[in-house]
Amino acid sequence: MADDSEFTARLITFGLSEKEAQLYHHLLKYGPKPASLLAKSLKTYREHVHRTLTALIDKHMVNSSLHSPLVYAAVELDIALDAALKKHESELRELEIRKQEIQDLAREQRFRLSDEFSTYKIIKNIRELVATITSVMDSMESELLVFCHEPAIVVASLYGVNKAAEMFINRGGKVRGITNISYQMIELIQQRLGIGEDIRHYGGRGVFFAVFDRKTSITAINPDVRSISLDEPIKGLWTDDLTHADYLVSTFEMLWEQSVPAAQRVEELSQERPPHI
Repeated sequence: MADDSEFTARLITFGLSEKEAQLYHHLLKYGPKPASLLAKSLKTYREHVHRTLTALIDKHMVNSSLHSPLVYAAVELDIALDAALKKHESELRELEIRKQEIQDLAREQRFRLSDEFSTYKIIKNIRELVATITSVMDSMESELLVFCHEPAIVVASLYGVNKAAEMFINRGGKVRGITNISYQMIELIQQRLGIGEDIRHYGGRGVFFAVFDRKTSITAINPDVRSISLDEPIKGLWTDDLTHADYLVSTFEMLWEQSVPAAQRVEELSQERPPHI
């Protein structure tokens, strides 16, 4: 059986904070409880529990009784996860609308860009990261190179980056990716292989980076991601500096030579005894 930490870690990938995931899991496991008992069981303050419960109620993952004292119960898991997915889909649609509005305004402004200067932009959260990647991919012509780990794979699957990649590939583009493929990632990797991406497994660690048409790039400044929600703070650097892009391309090609095809890695994992779930 999976331990509690693994279950809560998976909940965090659906946009919950660590405290929200622990409290929701506790209610699922032990049943309805009042806030006072939850605070005692989780060894925290009642005020913290009330704030976390309010957040979970807003996410449609917890219900409260109508009588006093209030008793809180976890919403059925499938229903709660569906609600989380719908929220992400709504946020993504909002991003698409804002993107179109900005592009329309940019055309009206008739911006003049110079190739003589390199520009830089700090990416502050996952929302900005997704918006930047999908926007750049709309105008790409040849190739996307990506080095990443599991959180980025999950983000791409949830927030439309995979769809943008599929559209790019259908236009004749090429996507190559390097990641550390674990047993839990097999399904996500197979999805990416299915849309035509060329994926390889690399057993070492490294910082996320992506290079677009070997001209522009995004590099993570802090790779520590605790939640997969759009508002999760991150720090990344986008730039059109060609020297930096060349350096990342060289790094990618070196890692590519040291990696093995994803299909080979998936087959090896499938032949091994799967982890307890």
